[in-house]
Amino acid sequence: MKVLLVNGSPHKKGCTYTALSEITKVLNGYDIETEIFWIGTKPIMGCTACGKCSELGKCAFDDKVNEFNEIAKDADGFIFGSPVYYAGASGQITSFLDRVFYSSNGIFQHKPGSVVCSARRGGTTATYDQLNKYLGISQMPIISSHYWNMVHGNTPEEVMQDKEGICTMRQLAHNMAFYLKCIEAGKKQGIELIEEPKEFTNFIR
Repeated sequence: MKVLLVNGSPHKKGCTYTALSEITKVLNGYDIETEIFWIGTKPIMGCTACGKCSELGKCAFDDKVNEFNEIAKDADGFIFGSPVYYAGASGQITSFLDRVFYSSNGIFQHKPGSVVCSARRGGTTATYDQLNKYLGISQMPIISSHYWNMVHGNTPEEVMQDKEGICTMRQLAHNMAFYLKCIEAGKKQGIELIEEPKEFTNFIR
């Protein structure tokens, strides 16, 4: 099993990375493979609604979006992390996720997902709500913790001092591991998912 984590911060090893790293430690303890995918600092354009992804099977603009979706095909779970910009997710990860989810061709469907928010002080709950909407529209079971998935601090060192936030990250990882193992056990028992006929669901695209 593998969980793919996305670092949507311009800082490769900043506060968002610190939160995601705590999650990976716990998941690795369950023998679950992890990879932190950094979207980088190069500009990521937003979706232009050209519709080419339906024809090409990938986004028409070949950048980090297609790179991620190719890796995502082999992942069993996902965690998307973002810093807070003006009480919302960063513009970088918003453009990234708009295109990732629209051009993904169902690769996230029925795979558990979660979001993590990092802030110096405020805006995390609004960001949390914003990012969870990507999961909810994609038939992804949303994995939560014993508090909203957020950490606070202006530096990685300050994030590590946020004991409640770090504990929340660790519990999120335990919950993700549990859910992945439940899916695995269900498949072994022959439990199958029921899908609505395509003629009733094609209007989404």
